[in-house]
Amino acid sequence: MDAKQLPLDRTSADALSAGGLRLGLVDGTDRDALAAWDEADYRGFHDRRPEPETIDEHVRHTAHRRIVGVWDDGIPEPNVPVATVSTWVGDLTVPGGATLPSWAVSSVTVAPTHRRRGVARAMLEGELRTAAAAGVPMASLTVSEATIYERYGFGPATQTADLTIDVRRAGWARTEASTGRLAFVSLQTVADTCRDVFERARLNTPGEMSMDDFIWGQRAGVLGDRDKKSASLRAVRYDDADGVPQGFVVYSLKADHSDFSNHTVDIRYLRAATDDAYAAIWRFLLKLDLVGTVKNEVATADEPVLWMIRDQRAATVVLRDHHWLRILDVKSALEARRYARPGWLTLRIEDRLGFASGTYRLDVRADGSAEVETTDAAPDLSMDVATLSALYLGGWRTSTLAHAGRVTELTEGAARRFDEAFRADEAPTLSFWY
Repeated sequence: MDAKQLPLDRTSADALSAGGLRLGLVDGTDRDALAAWDEADYRGFHDRRPEPETIDEHVRHTAHRRIVGVWDDGIPEPNVPVATVSTWVGDLTVPGGATLPSWAVSSVTVAPTHRRRGVARAMLEGELRTAAAAGVPMASLTVSEATIYERYGFGPATQTADLTIDVRRAGWARTEASTGRLAFVSLQTVADTCRDVFERARLNTPGEMSMDDFIWGQRAGVLGDRDKKSASLRAVRYDDADGVPQGFVVYSLKADHSDFSNHTVDIRYLRAATDDAYAAIWRFLLKLDLVGTVKNEVATADEPVLWMIRDQRAATVVLRDHHWLRILDVKSALEARRYARPGWLTLRIEDRLGFASGTYRLDVRADGSAEVETTDAAPDLSMDVATLSALYLGGWRTSTLAHAGRVTELTEGAARRFDEAFRADEAPTLSFWY
């Protein structure tokens, strides 16, 4: 689906117009228009102004996105928007290995001069209405402020971990030999040869999203290098016994100038399609000479490496919410994934915006597939759409949210049945920000 070709939401455009503001789309191939939009986007995240090279990259690699802005024609520089949002349709991996189209939301900013005027609400609700009208069953985003998006029906469906390992204390517990080979490669070689590694890994990872060319280039270190950090990046690729790439890591080393034997490894991106590749890459990182610490700021909540080191207390794990989901079409979303337990449940879902409101009967078949229909029957569980969206990937226990008052159990044992059905084989996670 080409999201940028969809019309603007009329309700939001009219609401902003009544306040003297103008909602509009930016042609991503129009360099001057995109440069003005980028100025507002970078300002919103307290970043410095984008350089010409950055604008050129965006024209080449992000023009496919739906680029939305809000303008105030009465300010001294009316060509620069006072608010921004960018969206596109990506593929969200769901339990069972299938993918679901998701309206990916990014670059949400409102200038501090124009807050408290309903701008963010108009933009976000307008994009959700546009997605729902186009038949996209899910919306998703990663957030810089966790307190904003629940009001729009988003719930935190995955966690990420800030992982720090004290190498000297950790040790390495595994003894089996690898069947493949590690080798240093250039960043461009990673970009050219390792995307398939990510694609295979993401299809086994609930909560993972497809990457467009720009996001992939950022992870590989060949795009978005505004601060010229790529000069300090190193890349290692793991190939199996047949010479097929199965994993890679892009990382940098930061020196401790008071102790040259105490460098810190900062992992920019690590992905493995096989357990063998994963173990080999982590062993390489933890055994690097002159290194005292290895850090990964976008690790999973239950990294297997914690069970590969001798002393888990050598690792510090700080968890935070990461991938927020927003179900727009309950039937399509629930039927897309697979379930761990057959049976049926009736769910009442409340949605302030109306997309997901209703009572639904979920019938899970013996093969893990499901059928969902609206019903007038009495519900077993009641929750709002943000809670259902948070539970969707199986990363949280329904009983925990019931204790927190987020789920109401109307039939005894329904929360347990929900947990048994929604459990995923792999912990849901997302390996990057967008």
